[in-house]
Amino acid sequence: MPSALPAIFTLVAGWVVLGATGLLLPRNLVWVSRVLFPLGAAVGVAIAVFAGSALALPAQTAMLPIGLPDMPMHLRLDALSAFFLVLIGVTAAGVSIYSAGYFRAGEGAAPGLMCLQYHVFLASMAMVVLSDDAFAFMVSWETMALASYFLVTTQHRVAEIRSAGFLYLLLAHVGAISLLLCFGVLQGGSWQFTFNAMRQATLSPAWASVAFGLALFGFGAKAGLVPLHVWLPEAHPAAPSPVSALMSGVMLKTAVYGLIRVSLDLIHTPQWAWGVAVLALGAFTGLFGAIFAAVQTDMKRLLAYSSIENMGLIFTGFGLTLLFRALGQNTFAALALAGTLYHVLNHAQFKSLLFLATGSVLHATGQRNLGRLGGLIHRMPWVAGFALLGTLAMAGLPPLNGFVSEWLLLQAYLFTPSLPQGMVNMLVPIGAAAFALTVALAAYVLVKFYGVIFLGRAREAALERAHDASWLERCGLAWFALACAVLGLFPVVVLGALDRINTELLGASLGTQATSWWAVVPTSTARAVYSPLAFAAGIGVAVLAVFLLVRGIYHGRVRPSAAWNCGFPDPSARMQDTAEGFGQPIRRIFAPFFRIRRQLPAPLDPAPRYALDLTDRWWDWLYRPVADAVKASADRIGVLQQGSIALYLLYSFVTLVALLAFVL
Repeated sequence: MPSALPAIFTLVAGWVVLGATGLLLPRNLVWVSRVLFPLGAAVGVAIAVFAGSALALPAQTAMLPIGLPDMPMHLRLDALSAFFLVLIGVTAAGVSIYSAGYFRAGEGAAPGLMCLQYHVFLASMAMVVLSDDAFAFMVSWETMALASYFLVTTQHRVAEIRSAGFLYLLLAHVGAISLLLCFGVLQGGSWQFTFNAMRQATLSPAWASVAFGLALFGFGAKAGLVPLHVWLPEAHPAAPSPVSALMSGVMLKTAVYGLIRVSLDLIHTPQWAWGVAVLALGAFTGLFGAIFAAVQTDMKRLLAYSSIENMGLIFTGFGLTLLFRALGQNTFAALALAGTLYHVLNHAQFKSLLFLATGSVLHATGQRNLGRLGGLIHRMPWVAGFALLGTLAMAGLPPLNGFVSEWLLLQAYLFTPSLPQGMVNMLVPIGAAAFALTVALAAYVLVKFYGVIFLGRAREAALERAHDASWLERCGLAWFALACAVLGLFPVVVLGALDRINTELLGASLGTQATSWWAVVPTSTARAVYSPLAFAAGIGVAVLAVFLLVRGIYHGRVRPSAAWNCGFPDPSARMQDTAEGFGQPIRRIFAPFFRIRRQLPAPLDPAPRYALDLTDRWWDWLYRPVADAVKASADRIGVLQQGSIALYLLYSFVTLVALLAFVL
């Protein structure tokens, strides 16, 4: 049977070679952007093709002659890793095409150095999902963290960007320590660190729970789960937009991959309490992200909090998977896992599309502040059109891809009353309510995002000089727009591929009754049916009927006239609703979530200015006390450093005496 693993590994190594090639002409932007980035996109497409073909094949393994003594690196390509490789390849292809037209000379690091960091980042993410032992996984995981750190700090001369990069790297390493401890528990006392040995190890329920808790903490830090989310809204605005797209669209999903691998493959005996914990954490994270996204005035920061919200939805789906699996409802577990993985794939496409669209807006206007944008649909029609499709997909409107995965997850929630656990049956409806509220708030946020940036009138005179995206940028945007449409219109093909993962990890399947050539049926036609093609046809017929009605009957009867403006004689852009105005109802309803500081003008101030600062309470509740404690400890320990050689020799002598006493 043909093996795709050698070809995929060769292509992943090709990304590294492409990155290193950028150092041959590090200052030549044309060489990097017009040659190396398009080649990187071609490698991404090839990886996606080979990985897609491997979905139908048995697991393939290989051992690399590199690593530590008696600890070579092992690789494995199975249905789960193949799916995530498809995601990485497809997303990397679109972002690389866009990057070929996005990067400019003089923006941060040299183009060749950025090319190396970019392609090493892609290769390390691919190696994470290919690794079949703890050593290879951790090396790839840390390489991914370091490469993304250097990409985040591309504009390293800005103090705020350096601070954001440090915070990201700090939490990434804290999470990595937790994962290292998790693998130590999973080895079960042996010195075999391969995943195959961990699969065969027998852990008590208590130690299995310890391993799962460490995995949830480590992968949760990378995924941006609350309260480990604080790096995400700082790093995304700091990074270049293509990097933000990769981090949100792909890097966050490696955490989902890792948790699925540990929970359903390496441990393979989940407990229902794990599902409750993940479900509760995901529901709170999703709601938290949607609330904070609704009050943001920075477009990239808004999308960053939206990523937190979507990761919350993904983790609620995986929590349902663990619940159903632990309680013996394997068919429903397959439905929940299919919905989870479908949303993983969907989020990578529409969030990458929106981050890239904001990159084009930023290049054209120099603005990230929503209060200084507006009316760009007239100056940037291509970007506005693609962004509209991504906005509708992310809002979960049919027949686009966001609706399919959210509908599947909602269907999984509807089966929870059949669980043979009374406590769970009482608590899960709260999660379902939080899920519905989160999805509704997400749609509200996206109305704000698109309306303030593209609709209405320009809020600044400088916006009249804005230009549309270059042709390469448009190709990248079109790639993701097409993906959103295809994934929404043909979910049957995707679910058929995801069912192979269900069979591999759960030993269960959605079954042939779940899908047909024209519709998705989660369990039975009597319960729920969704046909995206029929829905799209209905929308097309309705639009055509309205168009013919207007053109045929009312054409010529409509007289254009100035809009009524509440009695004001001269309407201006300042009369439009602002980003702050959109967020005010959410800010009032969910005020306990925020730490609010208001700056009001003095009485009779001739030039009054109002300022509102919203910060995350987790900084005051968790991170600032920890930082203060670390600083206080460092100050006390710093007393030992007096600059005296004699004192340092005394420390060494006391240490040696203590070690001798311990040995004897």
